Amino acid sequence: MVMLQLSGPIPVNPQAKFSILELAHSSRKYLTTLSSFSLPSLFISNSHQPQHPISSFSPVNQSVAAIVFGDGSESRLYPLTKRRSEGAIPLGAKYRIVDAVISNCINSNINKIYALTQYNSTYLNSHLSRAYSGLGLGKDGFVEVIAAYQSLEDQGWFKGTADAIRRCLWVLEEYQVSEFLVLPGHHLYRMDYQKLVEVHRRSEADITIVALNSTRDQDPGFGTLKVNSLNEVAEFHVKSEREPMIVPSAQSSQAFNDNAYRKLSSMGIYLVNRDIMTKLLNEYFPQANEFGTEVIPGAISIGMKVQAYAFDGYWEDMSSIAAFYQANMECIKGLNMGYNSFYDKDAPLYTMPRYLPPSTIIDAVITDCVVGDGCILNRCKIKGTVVGMMTTIGEKAIIEDSVIMGSDIYQQKDYIQRSSKEGMAIPIGIGDQTHIKKAIIDKNARIGRNVMIINKDNVQESNREANGYIISGGIVVVLESAAIPDGSIL
Repeated sequence: MVMLQLSGPIPVNPQAKFSILELAHSSRKYLTTLSSFSLPSLFISNSHQPQHPISSFSPVNQSVAAIVFGDGSESRLYPLTKRRSEGAIPLGAKYRIVDAVISNCINSNINKIYALTQYNSTYLNSHLSRAYSGLGLGKDGFVEVIAAYQSLEDQGWFKGTADAIRRCLWVLEEYQVSEFLVLPGHHLYRMDYQKLVEVHRRSEADITIVALNSTRDQDPGFGTLKVNSLNEVAEFHVKSEREPMIVPSAQSSQAFNDNAYRKLSSMGIYLVNRDIMTKLLNEYFPQANEFGTEVIPGAISIGMKVQAYAFDGYWEDMSSIAAFYQANMECIKGLNMGYNSFYDKDAPLYTMPRYLPPSTIIDAVITDCVVGDGCILNRCKIKGTVVGMMTTIGEKAIIEDSVIMGSDIYQQKDYIQRSSKEGMAIPIGIGDQTHIKKAIIDKNARIGRNVMIINKDNVQESNREANGYIISGGIVVVLESAAIPDGSIL
């Protein structure tokens, strides 16, 4: 491997390189057989690869590969994650959360994107494969899903982010990139990664950690950075369920004397030199499972140059139901509030095209809302609400300050009349004269007539999953495909 700091090309034996790539193709074929999900249509041939190593001045579309983790934690957005991973949760009437990160890559001219998935990944794998196949990524670009797999060498599933990258290096190293950009796929923000790459290369860092310009409560696995005046990471403080870990930097002893420190919150985004990634995972820390809590502190402890890159923009890590709800609410408040890439023509938010008809609105009163395509809104009142695609709302219904995720199908009336299964007699959508306030209604939910979902007793936490809903942070969450009978009060 060639480190970024080297300016002159090193001769490469083309025959040896070809044999390595042949081995990668052979291994890929084996992975596809074992994997629970394969995407042959997304694989791009390596026949156009350069014959020499990438120099430090190569454009990012040739020299940086993104590694996106779409899974996140199993529980923090439950029950929205009951059957899907965090990256696949619907957002803003027509998108999925993972679209924000994939779009950041595309808008930053990074067109080699690997999505490593495992937990509840069916929806996410399907969305990525259908949304980004050939979407302006160029002849060598791709979005490739690598689902968790078992092999003769590795009998278990991915044990963490570091373990997943280590086991997929034979695929990730197929292209002669200079850096790997590690990205959580369930965060909402807009960033030009090209600026990050430029700062990383200029500082000749081994690893650059992206951090917020201030500390805040967030996912404890990301940690807090203590940064000196040279933007070197002097300490990395990782909160865990056991003992806190504080790792001082081995190469920054002089910087401790100037007392010029800042504390920053890590965003879980890491830019790592290709050869450094391989050494960290295979040589220095071959047993490490997590990248943020084990590999990064380890890299600091052995004296690698770890830099910080401060980010000033909007960022939400979806750490709770309340955070997810607030992110949706902010998208309807105006162009200067919250995440505003929904309306940025220079950095658009990409997603899967669905070719739905325009929404039908019949004598409805709609105020301060975002409404997706294909909705049928009948003589209802909707205020301050995100209305997802293919939502049907009945007459005299009132929806306030809510997130309605929509539906995947239009239901035929004769099917409803023929159905004998409990709850199926209630059509998908929101029934006549129903009142919903400060709630999240998941996909394909069946809300009957004269239902009150208003949390009139102001309950903050309640688990009524057996009845089709929970309450988290005072927000009523109706589960995916749940049926709420006529006249119910939640």
